[in-house]
Amino acid sequence: MKITAITCVKNEGPFLLEWIAFNRLLGVTDFLIYSNDCTDATDRMLDALDGHGVVRHLPNPAQGRNYQMEALKDSRRHDIVTGADWVWIADVDEFLNIHTGDHTIPALIAACGDPQAISVTFQFFGNDGIDAFADRPVIEQFTRSHNPDIWCGEKAIEVKSLVRKDFPLQYYGAHRPFFKKTLPPRRRPAWTDGSGRPVPHKFLVAANDRRIRKFPAQGARDLATLNHYALRSLDSYLVKNDRGDVNRENRAFDNTYWRERADVAYQDQSIQRYLPRLEAEIAALKSLPRIDSLHAEAVIQHRACRDALLALPAYQAMQAQLRAVSTLPPQEEALLHRLGLLPEGTG
Repeated sequence: MKITAITCVKNEGPFLLEWIAFNRLLGVTDFLIYSNDCTDATDRMLDALDGHGVVRHLPNPAQGRNYQMEALKDSRRHDIVTGADWVWIADVDEFLNIHTGDHTIPALIAACGDPQAISVTFQFFGNDGIDAFADRPVIEQFTRSHNPDIWCGEKAIEVKSLVRKDFPLQYYGAHRPFFKKTLPPRRRPAWTDGSGRPVPHKFLVAANDRRIRKFPAQGARDLATLNHYALRSLDSYLVKNDRGDVNRENRAFDNTYWRERADVAYQDQSIQRYLPRLEAEIAALKSLPRIDSLHAEAVIQHRACRDALLALPAYQAMQAQLRAVSTLPPQEEALLHRLGLLPEGTG
């Protein structure tokens, strides 16, 4: 089975090898990776990996700021995508945690009944008070999240999607594929959630803004969860805040973004089943010429960026604020205040 992963990156050098190695364990056979404006060796590492046949690396074709959507549009002209049996679109901080069979994508597809798309629900893993960046697997370091069925008071949680080659595709979205609204009901694709159940009708047809990229999470991840490590360490979050992201140039991640993802009420270590094989796969990638040295350079530059930022008063204040902020989501804290269960000035 040919499975192609598509992602967009900017200054993700310290985290690239883990993500690529992890997805290889899942059964991903090919990678199409777009980069833009990298200053931390990410692009040079991807060029080296491309030279070894591990990934295909392309500059992001975006002419404006919509980096991800323009890259996804471009991806459809490449044989690495058109020749794939399945396409998996995800970010480098997102890890598909498969709970069935041998914990691979083919096992998930089989357990879901081989549909034309599978949409897997996010679970956001918090920072859990970890300040320092460590050059160790992210999935080892961060183990606490929100209640998997409720995020920030919402029962509907966003998804990312696997797409089979015969999906009646109009275009790829970052979270799900789309088909034409004029497609007759009899031709609509077979599409399941991470438990193998048909996705809700309103999500299937993208009926409204609330159901374009999410649906109720309860019962939706028996077979797979999408672990999202959006914060990582505080060090890495400061660097992320400085660089913006692949979707919007100069985007700033404010206190709200952090707080909505900092909930650590629930512990989930299930993804660590992959760790022994993951470490061996990372070591195999590092054994390729130049890869270990480029990874080490990216780590050094990541720490140097952190140090430069923390020489600035604004980042010193941001660091202090995020260390002190409550791990209660803003919506939950507001509710507790309204109920009189949390005194004003606390939380």
